Amino acid sequence: MAQRTRVGHYIGGEQEPGGERVGPVFNPATGEHTTDVALASADDVRRAVQVAADAFPGWRRTPLTKRADVMFRMRHLLTEHQDEIARIITSEHGKVVSDAAGEVARGLENVEFATGLMSHLKGDHSQQVASGVDVHQVRQPLGVVACITPFNFPAMVPLWMVGSAIAAGNTVVLKPSERDPSAALRLAELFTEAGLPPGVLNVVNGDKEAVDALLDDPTVQAVSFVGSTPVAASIYERAAATGKRVQALGGAKNHMVVMPDADLDSAADAAVSAAYGSAGERCMAVSVLVAVGEVADPLVERIADRVGRLRIGDGTDPASEMGPLITAHARERVASYVAGATDEGATVVVDGREQEIDGDGFFIGVSLVDQVKPGMKVYDDEIFGPVLSVVRVPSYDEAVALVNANDHANGVAVFTRDGKTAREFELDIEVGMVGVNVPIPVPVGAYSFGGWKRSLFGDTHVYGPESFDFYTRRKVVTTRWPDPSDSQINLGFPTH
Repeated sequence: MAQRTRVGHYIGGEQEPGGERVGPVFNPATGEHTTDVALASADDVRRAVQVAADAFPGWRRTPLTKRADVMFRMRHLLTEHQDEIARIITSEHGKVVSDAAGEVARGLENVEFATGLMSHLKGDHSQQVASGVDVHQVRQPLGVVACITPFNFPAMVPLWMVGSAIAAGNTVVLKPSERDPSAALRLAELFTEAGLPPGVLNVVNGDKEAVDALLDDPTVQAVSFVGSTPVAASIYERAAATGKRVQALGGAKNHMVVMPDADLDSAADAAVSAAYGSAGERCMAVSVLVAVGEVADPLVERIADRVGRLRIGDGTDPASEMGPLITAHARERVASYVAGATDEGATVVVDGREQEIDGDGFFIGVSLVDQVKPGMKVYDDEIFGPVLSVVRVPSYDEAVALVNANDHANGVAVFTRDGKTAREFELDIEVGMVGVNVPIPVPVGAYSFGGWKRSLFGDTHVYGPESFDFYTRRKVVTTRWPDPSDSQINLGFPTH
């Protein structure tokens, strides 16, 4: 067995080994415990926050053009190191390298958007609102912000948050998932190489102790989070209670509605791609296929035929289309939903537990479950694995009602060749991100990402235009330069 490596923290522009308390990081394709990650204490977190606070006055005064220069250099470095970062992701998360490279590319979009910070941070000015009185409004950074990111996108989600936060003039303490921490540390190194001053971006690895320390620290002004709905709700309540701004993105149960006029081969290809890509460990994965009318039988048949030909294996193998789940516990949890589906009255068309996959990693095959209904655990819960449920409904109206009744409203898609249906769907549906013949409607970097209902706690979505709203606060200045002879005492409320 190869000697384990150690992953520590990145504070003040330098790598730190961290203390004695550590957690395991596995290679999901082999099951091997490859790395020990330092788990930050509350004191470690406080120190990182203080370093970020000390760096804030200088960074907020850095000219916007110089901040933009850092973003442009970071964009270049991300492009140059895309394959390296992708392989780091694969070694700790398990997704195939091509998928990991796509993750880096989508994160790069957000860095590109942040390069336009000069435009995003523009204020407003109104002359002569009253006699000799002008008013202008400016955007100013908050201070130290905390970014708490999930395991399923260890590079993309940090880039979603960090790019906008530091472009707006804030300093950041990033707490990535302790399951796959190395990509975030590499990003921090690249930001330093791009010219970011020490202390502007700090990375602390850790578990609940580190998260709680960030939520309770009075110096931290805002918290960005992506994770499960129960944790998102808890973080929102705890951080908001201390007066912090919070955007906490929770779980999902994304539906894909297939209308009778849809091209079934295209719909089947899209369903397989969106349900099983990255082993279903995506917050925007399609987990429920809503078959409208008579399309159910031929659509299920097409999907079952396609999943039988998927290649599952080590993510570093170019032939692999899907890798393992991130931990053995995740594999057992996913398997339990398939095991219980029949008892709930569903039909397991393809059972991923039965597929034999080479190696000792955390692999499970893909599952297709038909005749699913609300109230079944396989429908109600966010499984976060390669399980696609099929719900059959007789009409468009019942499909819309089904989707709108779900508490999770992250993403939804409709497959149709009728423009009127697509337009009505866009209007009727109560979900934050909608795809028309697009199964995973993750917005490009110039728009913002976020769901509705219990998929988002807070008022603003992540990245894009709304991120600059979240990471800045507005200050309104009213100005008058009177002649001394105009001075007088007037106790009345000021008017025009």
